[in-house]
Amino acid sequence: MIDKQNLLTGSVSKKLIAFALPLLLANLLQSLYNVADMLVIGQAVGEAGLAAISNASKLCYIINSICIGITMGGALLIAQYKGANDENGQAQTFQTLALLSLAASVLITVVSLAVYQPLFRGLGVPADAYQDACDYMRIICWGTVFVFGYNAVCSVLKGLGDSRSPLCFVGIATVINIILDVLFVVTLKIGVAGAAYATVIAQGSSFVISLLYLRKRKMFFPSVAQKKLSLQMDKLAAILKIGLPTAIQMVVVNTAYLLVAGMLNQFGTSVSAASGIGLQINTFAGMPCWAIGQAVTAMVGQCIGAENPQRARKVVKTGLLLNIFVTLVVVVCVQLFAEQLILLFDNTGSEAVRVGVCYLRICCCINSFVYAVMYTLDSFAIGVGAANIAMLNALLDAVVVRLPANWLFAFTLGMGFTGVYLGQALSPILPALVGLLYFRGKDWERRSLVQKEAQGAS
Repeated sequence: MIDKQNLLTGSVSKKLIAFALPLLLANLLQSLYNVADMLVIGQAVGEAGLAAISNASKLCYIINSICIGITMGGALLIAQYKGANDENGQAQTFQTLALLSLAASVLITVVSLAVYQPLFRGLGVPADAYQDACDYMRIICWGTVFVFGYNAVCSVLKGLGDSRSPLCFVGIATVINIILDVLFVVTLKIGVAGAAYATVIAQGSSFVISLLYLRKRKMFFPSVAQKKLSLQMDKLAAILKIGLPTAIQMVVVNTAYLLVAGMLNQFGTSVSAASGIGLQINTFAGMPCWAIGQAVTAMVGQCIGAENPQRARKVVKTGLLLNIFVTLVVVVCVQLFAEQLILLFDNTGSEAVRVGVCYLRICCCINSFVYAVMYTLDSFAIGVGAANIAMLNALLDAVVVRLPANWLFAFTLGMGFTGVYLGQALSPILPALVGLLYFRGKDWERRSLVQKEAQGAS
């Protein structure tokens, strides 16, 4: 097996930063898939193409959320088996996760292909962007199996403490994606569909490379005598116990973004396109926070598996401080260079630039610090096996605050699209408070998926 990083000893801050940095680079590179699509489409196709990508990407995020959520259940279980020093449990978890991911990818592909057209009609995608959005989404749906496979491999590597290998995989995929974007969209003039083909081929390449990496190192694969992957029902139940609430959490958040896009579509193509650009930049700005959160999940998972809640508390407190600091740096940069950032994507319309800058002024400001706290505490909850807390926070964020506030400000109070942005900014406050209350409690210190499985088997 590869040399797996031990997250249970040494300086918490140094371990957290060392583990988070490759995750940050991987997240930044992975987000370049959509950024590259939008940059090339914005320059080669124009506002209608950007509006198509903006709407289609929301459904892509939902698909990715399901992939990441389910595979995160496997990653956490492996992290806890790593903390308990149980290599057999790690191998059985990976094989069960692989079979679950394959089945889930088939189901999600079928459902996605059936719903994307009526969904886009219901969201009121601008007429000049509708067909491009459909073409993009149809192609992306057929690549779902690659998304599941890649996330399954990389999630378990992160659970083991290896954050560098996923960085290499996504780096190769990003280079492939950018080259093919230029080839298909600019040179061959395939348009928005060309960007989708580039993304799927890049994701497929990343999956194949990651799978070969595991096989070469003889990690988790069945022996010659065993011949096939094994499905362990106890491992499946544990994965789903974390994976399903995590997937629901992420789907709820991204569905809210999809519905918000439907609200923004009512204000025209320029607002739709500019809001998509603003969201993409804001997503980029959140990458450091997400990387630290992922590191918190892995480290807390290993601490719980090793029955060391005191170190887990220190991990969370350190993660909070780091996330607040990096958020300060990112917010200052975005506020200083908001217009220049928007112009990277769209230099054709002054209205779109104005709207995009407005988005960043409201949605990447003081609220980002609250989001950093919320995400860190959600990551901690997932790490201890309490994914239901993160799911609850997602419902509070999207259903209780964001969507009602968006509608109230934008339509009831007549603030227009700026009201939608204001509702977005207010959404993380309540979930952050709930996460803080859970962290300050004691119940989570006794949680362990590994221990519960052992008890159930005895």
